[in-house]
Amino acid sequence: MATFLISTTVSSSFSCCSTRKIVATINEPKIQVTKIHKPTRPNRSLVAKLDYLNNCTSATTTTHVKEDPYHSGSIKSITPNSMEIVKLHLIKKIVADRLEMHKNVGIQRDNWNHLLMTSVNMITLSAATLASVVAIGSSGAPFVAMKVSSTILYIAATGFLVVMNKIQPSQLAEEQRNAARLFKQLHGELKTKLYLGNPSENDVSEAMEKVLALDKAYPLPLLGSMLEKFPQTVEPAVWWPPMKQRYRKTEEGSKGNNGWDTKLEKGMKEIMKVLKKDMGEYLRLSKIVLNLNKILAVSGPLLTGLAALGSACLGSVNAPWPLMFGVIGGTLASVVNTLEHGGQVGMVFELYRTALGFFKLMEESIEHNIIEQDHDQRENGELFEIKVALQLGRSVSELRQFSDAVSSLDDENASEEFASKLF
Repeated sequence: MATFLISTTVSSSFSCCSTRKIVATINEPKIQVTKIHKPTRPNRSLVAKLDYLNNCTSATTTTHVKEDPYHSGSIKSITPNSMEIVKLHLIKKIVADRLEMHKNVGIQRDNWNHLLMTSVNMITLSAATLASVVAIGSSGAPFVAMKVSSTILYIAATGFLVVMNKIQPSQLAEEQRNAARLFKQLHGELKTKLYLGNPSENDVSEAMEKVLALDKAYPLPLLGSMLEKFPQTVEPAVWWPPMKQRYRKTEEGSKGNNGWDTKLEKGMKEIMKVLKKDMGEYLRLSKIVLNLNKILAVSGPLLTGLAALGSACLGSVNAPWPLMFGVIGGTLASVVNTLEHGGQVGMVFELYRTALGFFKLMEESIEHNIIEQDHDQRENGELFEIKVALQLGRSVSELRQFSDAVSSLDDENASEEFASKLF
């Protein structure tokens, strides 16, 4: 701050000379100068603490990261079941991919069935129409052209029918639908195991075995690994790995019954006996459908082949049989093709074969639990009873009444009712 003194003298003739001093003060702004500190390196322990917090927030449920906040290094420790969880996650992703593949392939093969059936019928009916026009009477180039065209169409229809009857597109589509359903079921089982936590190495190996068993039961490719569509003997579909039985004796006074009692075991044995009756009925139906499919698969190409022969002989043989073969054979071939592939006889056979596998799986599951001596190694009795009842389309009380009714009858007077109400 600076101060300036200004002196002025004012003279007046009518007064005494006087002198006045005016003092003016001017205030200037005060400037403060602060010290600029040089940047310093952060504390090493603070960086370690921040790293520790970041690692803790980004840690997953499978791997727990433990770090010393006061040291720059970090030590990662894996929980005992983390590797099994990672493996199950990997298998679950593969199962989801298999599910999508079978679903897409099933849609594709179902389209094959409809498109090929429609195309073959159109080809066959066109050939029959040309053969009938030729038979009406004409000569020259139009006669030869229509006769040759009819013959070529019949030969093409015969080739298409041979391929269709060999691969059975409707049965292929049903196989892929079953595979998609079973892979979806396996995917749900894996999700449940991961949700419950604490998986073991046995769970991982069991999941892998189930995936491989499904791949074997329902192959994706056609060439080389396609299932036999006309087997000599009918066998149930098997999409599960062999059940490993563990024979372990229960220690006295140390184990519970795990929901099992004598009545439940006896009831399950009676149900297992009735399941054999269900399997016998579906085995009989499977054989009937298989024989019908064999007859239709042979009849279609045979009729189109005879129609091609008749069409080729039109005008060359002075007899009625070329016309009969050329027109009536093609018409009957269209009917047979529609009945076989439009009625999806192959799909019906696959349905019965899958039902046989369903009953076989139930039978093995019941037997697996009953033979096991250690109750703790069995499935929980109450849950197993509910599962069996729902799989057979019954309530628990209905299942108990049914098993009691079967046990009260002799083998000769067995109940006429089947075990399952679903199939």
